[in-house]
Amino acid sequence: MSNKLFDYYTTESVTSGHPDKVCDQISDAILDECLRQDPRSRVAVETFGSHGTLMIGGEVTTNAKVDYEKIARKVYKDIGYTEKLEVLVTVAQQSGDIAMGVDTGGAGDQGIMYGYATDETKEMLPKGVVLAHALARHLEKLRRDGTLPWLKPDGKTQVTIKNGTVVTALCSTQHDKKVLQEEIHAALKKHLFTPVLGSIKDIEILVNPTGAFVLGGFAADAGLTGRKIMVDTYGGLLSHGGGAFSGKDSTKVDRSAAYMCRFVAKNLVAHGYGKAVQTGVAYAIGRVEPVMVFAFNEKGKDLSKIVNKHFDFRPKAIIERLGLRNPVFRETAAYGHFGVKGRTWEEIVKL
Repeated sequence: MSNKLFDYYTTESVTSGHPDKVCDQISDAILDECLRQDPRSRVAVETFGSHGTLMIGGEVTTNAKVDYEKIARKVYKDIGYTEKLEVLVTVAQQSGDIAMGVDTGGAGDQGIMYGYATDETKEMLPKGVVLAHALARHLEKLRRDGTLPWLKPDGKTQVTIKNGTVVTALCSTQHDKKVLQEEIHAALKKHLFTPVLGSIKDIEILVNPTGAFVLGGFAADAGLTGRKIMVDTYGGLLSHGGGAFSGKDSTKVDRSAAYMCRFVAKNLVAHGYGKAVQTGVAYAIGRVEPVMVFAFNEKGKDLSKIVNKHFDFRPKAIIERLGLRNPVFRETAAYGHFGVKGRTWEEIVKL
């Protein structure tokens, strides 16, 4: 893991109104409601939206009584959409084959998860990741507070970094059909790019490169839970095991172990074990102990012994240490799961 890999790169974020993120938020809102009523709920819920239709599917084991359609409609409305939506629900009981292993404290799935932290920013994330999310968050703020009333919920942002400097910034945003592109360009330079990036004199600014973005959300594109895994994590700069987060309770190590990997990497950087640290873990479904745990810093120094001394990667231990039976997940389902204050996996602890 050489820092030179990150001298020239591009990262993106999306707003809460992006179709995939709408699905992530619905799945996590359902998870939260299950955990609110039954903290030991096991949930694997997927949401798919397309052109006026929303389907909720998956498996649960819970004592909670959940109105899936009501939750989905509330999230959809909260985000800012008013279009009619037909909602179909097909949620079944979790497989007993999986439950046998999880009941004994084993991992809810096999797989590989990674974590990363760097001292490059106060969020301990790469600069481009931080700025792409900051642009997307601010874009939504401009819509919600009425600063730019012609903004609509769907949108994407993108930042290109070269040698630590922003060279290109992009925003594609859904908008009212009556507003002119020239007005959109001028307003976003003033109210979005400048407040977030500072001087934009030497930055190439791109706004709605196709020329218009009137149709958005499910009216324009299908959305699916778990289709923005790089936006959720490290912007494509780091390894990713491929497992998505949203809609999964924390017996699913795709989520909980990825949070733990971030927690460990951040604490190793905070305690001076490296300027940048990558961590990784792998599991066999139903097995308690991981099959692999590793960590190394930007110089290639192996930090695995330190990790194994201070951190427990058994699934139940992760859940307990990070408090992952609490209904805290809907808020994570937009603008990245990492680098946000108040999340347990972002805490710095004594080693």
